Amino acid sequence: MPVSKDSLKDRLARYRQIKISVIGRKSGKTISVPVWFVLEGEELYLLPVHGSETQWYKNVLKNPAIRVDARGVEAEFRAVPITDAKAVKSVVEKFRAKYGAADVKISTNFMYPASMVI
Repeated sequence: MPVSKDSLKDRLARYRQIKISVIGRKSGKTISVPVWFVLEGEELYLLPVHGSETQWYKNVLKNPAIRVDARGVEAEFRAVPITDAKAVKSVVEKFRAKYGAADVKISTNFMYPASMVI
């Protein structure tokens, strides 16, 4: 049964963490990980807070198919990397506003930009 977009958006509005499933770039297996997210209008932003070396981010670059699970309501999307530095900074600020600047520490040791919109 198809998931209504409104049902998923309702869940996303209530929770601070979702589970994403991606395809391993080497193994080809489905890998699920919990992530933070920001929902803004129709855009769902994901940010690998450990930078572009984050494994799920590398996997999505290889295969942009992504499944989002918001506590039982699931949907499939195609991730699009955000590469413009100004846009990435805007996404980082959205995460800091939602989760707190102390918890969204972006290290300059990691390659950026690294952000996704799905």
